[in-house]
Amino acid sequence: MLTQALLVDDSRSVLNFLKRHIEAEGLVEATTFLDPVEALACARERVFDLVLVDYEMPHGESFNDSCIEQCAVRRAERRMEALQAGATDFLPKQPQSVEMTVRLRNLIQLGAAVRKLSDRAAHLASDVAAATRKLGEREEEIILRLALAVEYRDNDTGEHTLRVARYSRIIAEQLDLPARLCRDIYLAAPLHDVGKVAIPDNILLKPGKLTEEEMAVIRTHATIGERILADSSCELIRLGAQIAAGHHERWDGAGYPNGLRADAIPVAARVVAVADVFDALTTRRPYKEPMPLEVARNYLVENKGRQFDPACVEAFLSRWDEVVEIAAGRLDTRSPI
Repeated sequence: MLTQALLVDDSRSVLNFLKRHIEAEGLVEATTFLDPVEALACARERVFDLVLVDYEMPHGESFNDSCIEQCAVRRAERRMEALQAGATDFLPKQPQSVEMTVRLRNLIQLGAAVRKLSDRAAHLASDVAAATRKLGEREEEIILRLALAVEYRDNDTGEHTLRVARYSRIIAEQLDLPARLCRDIYLAAPLHDVGKVAIPDNILLKPGKLTEEEMAVIRTHATIGERILADSSCELIRLGAQIAAGHHERWDGAGYPNGLRADAIPVAARVVAVADVFDALTTRRPYKEPMPLEVARNYLVENKGRQFDPACVEAFLSRWDEVVEIAAGRLDTRSPI
């Protein structure tokens, strides 16, 4: 790519000389302006590698000795201001000067080098962004597959995990949580029941009502899930640990494993609590038949402020049409990745 140069001078002859000289070796494309205002407008729309500007436009006034002395001071001040603003060099305004030729050649080489460096930096930044994105995708895939492995133990489709993810995203978005947190809750929500890997099949898959002792074993999955996921270097997995530990806590403090109350429960766990219970109520399990959607909706309403964060329930119900579509399998329930 040719080095792009912007030339600004009130003298057309100087501009023509500079343009011929700077383009002589075929490495530079020069754009010229007599009017600095027009040049500035152009520079706002295009990127130039090299800019040559006449910093002394004629003013047509007559000068006495005092004025000349003042202009000399002002000229020095302008040069300093230009350097502070980013100017690289000052060229003598003598078209046939050897000094000008050499310094101009050096500026052209510097402009080309800066362009190459900038292009290289952009290329490296693109590579880093692609690598970071790829790592993120792999983390997300691992999370999903881990969650599905758990879900397949007591559900032969694994769709509970994916529906909970989508319900959770609806709630997070309606709560106006930051976009990144909405995304992370969506991706980490499938890990809510990861602790069930430690629950014996005779309890997890029992078709009838569980005894108090069996319920106590089931409840350990929240703490086990937190232990599995805690202290990870992956931010998503750490969020999953919060969700695993807190999605059975209750707004009124009567939940488990820690009896947390209200805002002491992490917001991601409060979100997933609503999504998880709603999906559990409305789907078939080994020990029960599915509850009609409207009945499950009424359950959420009746228990907001007791079992559930009221704001999470309201957020969920505010997009009821989408909830119905997800529950019916009419919206995409494949991987959220």
